[in-house]
Amino acid sequence: MLCGGSRVLQHLSDHNHHSSIGLGLGFCGAKIVQLSSFFLRPCQAMANSHHFSHKLHQRMISSYGSHCRTPGEIPILHNCFSQREGDTELPVEGLSPVSGGIVALGKFDALHIGHRELTIQASRIGTPYLLSFVGMAEVLGWEPRAPIVAKCDRKRVLTSWASYCGNRAPEEHEIEFASVRHLTPRLFVEKLSKELRVCGVVAGENYRFGYKASGDASELVRLCEEYGITAYIINSVMDKKKGSGKRDSGDSKDRGQVSSTRVRQALAAGDMRYVSELLGRAHRLMLRVRTQDMPSERMISVPRSSILNLPPGNGTYKACLLLVGDESSIPCTVVVDTSNIHVETEEVQLCNLDRSQEFRLLSVEFG
Repeated sequence: MLCGGSRVLQHLSDHNHHSSIGLGLGFCGAKIVQLSSFFLRPCQAMANSHHFSHKLHQRMISSYGSHCRTPGEIPILHNCFSQREGDTELPVEGLSPVSGGIVALGKFDALHIGHRELTIQASRIGTPYLLSFVGMAEVLGWEPRAPIVAKCDRKRVLTSWASYCGNRAPEEHEIEFASVRHLTPRLFVEKLSKELRVCGVVAGENYRFGYKASGDASELVRLCEEYGITAYIINSVMDKKKGSGKRDSGDSKDRGQVSSTRVRQALAAGDMRYVSELLGRAHRLMLRVRTQDMPSERMISVPRSSILNLPPGNGTYKACLLLVGDESSIPCTVVVDTSNIHVETEEVQLCNLDRSQEFRLLSVEFG
């Protein structure tokens, strides 16, 4: 279900974009297209293209694909459901979960506004997916660390992006890092094409891939073109905080762009407003609460071992919300110390919690 070939880019006003972030550069085939103020759409057959509205400025960019072509041999970005010549049709149950889709590539720890921008671009081309790699720390021997977004909370975050993505919430597809670690850049793209059967990919300008990160964005474009996959590279979303470009993140690739490293640093500093700017939402901390963690009707105290993602640095945080599932949100103050997370509500409402359950999943949203 691959759809390489060429792309027709239609210049349209972007009235529905909910973000003021620049859309950056897109490398399409062997040429570069500015992705700034128009939608990217799958196109229809172009037999009558001279009848298209003169209000649209259209450009055809050839990438020498051998499939998804009209009878007139004009290569186009079709609906991503045409087969390549020689492919045999797979039964539905044998399809990859991302088959025919447009996958955003990256390390999606924080699900920050830069990651969201990748999915916005993917949604303009086709069905958007995030391709995530799990088990990277274990394979590479990195010191274990808490995720920025709890695993159980990721779907909620992605669902919240639907309004930015044409009312389609991007889905996340996970791959074990161990299964791709030793793949060369070429073999990785071959996996995208032949095994995952994706229609296209979107990546940031600093994207690296393949064994020992030997491939860069330009090589991704070249290899994708060779395997008949459309590839779009976008500019990094820059951190607009004053002086942030000079911030020492410890990352050699840091050029002032929004990154998960910056989110971690802002959390450690307890700068929750800055964290919200980087994430595009309030940070949510997930707590696994036991009955004994509620010593009074207004207090919850959980050990750090019971939190499912990264808390802010030690300190007192006011104007927070304790979220009890879909039932209610309770104003609260949060105190983070070396050993525990303490949540004190401003109203006596914790007595309404079901204490018959051994564990209860609660969350705190930082204002």
